[in-house]
Amino acid sequence: MPHTLRGDLVAHRTVGHPAGLPDDPRANVTAPTPECPVEITLSALQGRWTTLVVRELLHGDRSYSDLRTALPAPSGKVLSDRPARLGQAGVVERDRRPGWPPRVRYALTPRGRRLGPVLQALWDWGAETSARGSGAGSGHETSPGQ
Repeated sequence: MPHTLRGDLVAHRTVGHPAGLPDDPRANVTAPTPECPVEITLSALQGRWTTLVVRELLHGDRSYSDLRTALPAPSGKVLSDRPARLGQAGVVERDRRPGWPPRVRYALTPRGRRLGPVLQALWDWGAETSARGSGAGSGHETSPGQ
């Protein structure tokens, strides 16, 4: 769907630049660098199930049991590793309450909540691509569940 600018909207700082090319000196590199904002984002979301854990936490804070109910397929190791890795990236905070058994709740940080539109953009791009012919142009076929 084409986007149009209305006169009453403030232009984004990349207006006048080709789409996807920010006006930022960090974008003028010839190889990926750890300082690249895109690489930082991709690194935070890296790993199978990570985006689904973020999706669940976008609905509100969750316990491990809540995550297990919502996402029954990943192993217990994966399901405890993803919130921990997201915590290291500053995306998730872990609240451990005393008692037996200890109660742990995971919640997105304000920075983590800002991933909602990022995931929506990834979804939209993927949905548009799949609507064009189930991955046409991707160089490989995908099957449900992959």
